[in-house]
Amino acid sequence: MRFQKLAVKASAVSLSAAILFGAGGPEAFAETATKDYKETYGTSQITRSDMKDMISQHGDAKFEVPKFDASTIKNIPSAKKYDKDGNLIKMDVWDTWPLQNADGTVANYKGYNIVFGLAGDPKNANDTFIYMFYKKAGDNSLDAWKNAGRVFDDNDKYEANDRYLKYQSEEWSGSATFTSDGKIRLFYTNREPFTPESKHYGKQTLTTAQVNVSEKDSSTLDIDGVEDYKSIFEGGDSKMYQTVEKAFGGGDYNDNHTLRDPHYVEDNGHKYLVFEANTGTETGYQGENQLYNQAYYGNSNAFFQNEKNKLLQSPKKDAAEKANGAIGIIEINDNYTLKKVMKPLIVSNTVTDEIERANVFEKDGKWYLFTSARGSKMTIDGIDNEDIYMLGYVANSLDGPFKPLNKTGIVLHQDLDPNDITWNYAHYVIPQKNSDNAVVTSYMTNRGFFEDHKSTFAPSFKLNIKGPHTSVVKDSILNQGQLTD
Repeated sequence: MRFQKLAVKASAVSLSAAILFGAGGPEAFAETATKDYKETYGTSQITRSDMKDMISQHGDAKFEVPKFDASTIKNIPSAKKYDKDGNLIKMDVWDTWPLQNADGTVANYKGYNIVFGLAGDPKNANDTFIYMFYKKAGDNSLDAWKNAGRVFDDNDKYEANDRYLKYQSEEWSGSATFTSDGKIRLFYTNREPFTPESKHYGKQTLTTAQVNVSEKDSSTLDIDGVEDYKSIFEGGDSKMYQTVEKAFGGGDYNDNHTLRDPHYVEDNGHKYLVFEANTGTETGYQGENQLYNQAYYGNSNAFFQNEKNKLLQSPKKDAAEKANGAIGIIEINDNYTLKKVMKPLIVSNTVTDEIERANVFEKDGKWYLFTSARGSKMTIDGIDNEDIYMLGYVANSLDGPFKPLNKTGIVLHQDLDPNDITWNYAHYVIPQKNSDNAVVTSYMTNRGFFEDHKSTFAPSFKLNIKGPHTSVVKDSILNQGQLTD
């Protein structure tokens, strides 16, 4: 009898809540209430509540990307190549990453700093390959950067005798580490063509190679080819991370599949790659069912019910069903082969399908995780297509759990017309030795938008990191492409 009375009372309260939050009446409430659940799958979440609270932090100088003077922005002088017709052209240069030590600080290679980056012909969107730029350590001028050319020759992917590399059509972002034995180890994303008729769906595979570099003379570095060139991970069985076959194999090409941007990190003698991905079938897969998971909403049950019911009736509902972005992690062996597939560190189910350029390092006994995101990919009312973010999270150990920095996860925000030459993206935090100030790099100017202005190194700036808080350092704009403070 007591149980029956409690059940009746609970039903009355639930019905009142359904009416209060606009669930559409008793029938609608009964249908959605039976679907509700709360499951984290052992991951940390970028919640809808945090993203909505983040909107109130827009405009706060601590989080706003500095305003840059467009008249001072220059193309990288050395970013040139000969096109297929033999013409010398200026290249776009966008996502870049420095050669780093195991702790994330900038490496000194025989007196040089090295940056790898995506570059190509502004008039050919498919011309996306990795180039190596370098300069003498300590010279922070834009003019100091020299171009060593493409890292890989066209035939390297065939000579590697790798099941995935032979299909490579483009090279996408990654990271690079200066090994303890003085070698340069590059990690990047092999991207296959999108040709469904041949069952190629733009597969992204985490890939590695040793890049051999020599000093030609006192001021010139040469690329002497690559070795140990191989694939590491392309999604496995789709249980931990969505594979491209799972996303597109059924013939629906409207999904946004990601498995890219491998970032190398070491912890207690173990090697890992942290990367952009989407959740798999055992870590909270996409679909309408995820809209009923309270873990993805955060805040209170009242917030969950209200936000869920609005989302179910929103034009963003379909996008939210497919939104299952993740920052993944795998452990790799000392020979840079796959050792263990691990659960995602953080997920963005219902929020966005795309959290990019994973960047992780240890500072003061804490692990900091940063990721870039675009408002145009998000499903949160009040965040629009021009909003650009770098989100940040902190944990006591590499495998989490991760908590949002600055209460919501906001670290950087920008709201700028993409046609502005100072528009910038792909922010990358570089820790500095014995300092709470890190250096943030990015690229500036959208690819192919202007005849004279190419995508280029953006001016760097400083970010203060202390405990669970970060802030952009006032008046800290540095030179274009500067890596160290």
